[in-house]
Amino acid sequence: MKLSILDQSPVPAGKTPKESLDATIELAVLAEELGYTRYWTAEHHDMTGLASPSPDIMLALIGAQTKSIRIGSGAVLLPHYKPFNIAERYNMLASLFPGRIDLGLGRAPGGSAEATMALSDNFLQNVKEMPQSLDDLLNFINNSFPEENLFSKIKPEPVPKNSPMPWLLGTSEKSAILASEKGINYAFGHFMTDQDGPSIVRKYKKNSKGKQSLVAVSVICASTTKEAEELALSSQLWKIQQDKVEGGKGIPSIEEAKSYNYTDDEKSKMQKMKDNLIIGTPKEVRVQLEALQEEYQTDEFMLVTITHRFEDRKKSYELLADEFGL
Repeated sequence: MKLSILDQSPVPAGKTPKESLDATIELAVLAEELGYTRYWTAEHHDMTGLASPSPDIMLALIGAQTKSIRIGSGAVLLPHYKPFNIAERYNMLASLFPGRIDLGLGRAPGGSAEATMALSDNFLQNVKEMPQSLDDLLNFINNSFPEENLFSKIKPEPVPKNSPMPWLLGTSEKSAILASEKGINYAFGHFMTDQDGPSIVRKYKKNSKGKQSLVAVSVICASTTKEAEELALSSQLWKIQQDKVEGGKGIPSIEEAKSYNYTDDEKSKMQKMKDNLIIGTPKEVRVQLEALQEEYQTDEFMLVTITHRFEDRKKSYELLADEFGL
């Protein structure tokens, strides 16, 4: 089983965004040392608890500090951008770090309605035009526009020896169908949806011979089950605070999460979030991942781990690397 990491650059309460971005780079270096397959950085906007709105900037810094691990975006939110601009940016990364760049693409807004309006005009129309935008982006990357097309006269310089590897990220059958139609790899966000992920991914694999798929899951691993469950409280409370527009302080501490005065509805939400997390000791997490592997028929999981303390996040990834013999 391959294991990879999706880093959302979480900002713990009491820490600065710079400290969180530095932690993202440090974690990427550690991921390479531990043997993880790939390391992706996310794109979020107007979310004070998450520090990275620009994956390509982070990837340039991460690439300069690593040597072999594949690095990529999880994801570039394409409706906010022109395809040519994204092709230029990721061709540049692929020129700097040959054979290592993944170009993960998504169509979510990645933030509030106000942030979406500030970022792009006609976002909903851009989402509808996503299939055409994806075609244009792939043609720019592969230099495959037909001669009669106006865009065949331009290239997204620099043109690398090894093009960025495109992936489509999604949480629905619609995104899986689009990835299959365009002939690109597919990453399913298990941690973001309650849809029938295994059915969606298996259908994609059936219709996309020779293409890769992976499944992104939320995981918190610790030396004991009790410790892992306590660590998970921070990210659970943070999501509740976000819903109440109280998430601006960042990821709360375990102590705050334990002492928080939860309503009955919030207690129910906490339990539902816990059910969607993979929590436990290395062996317990392994059992859960292997069960999911059987359901999804995939050989790669991308792990999302959010804790208040960066040390606990690192330890979680270290424990799993050791358990799986990466």
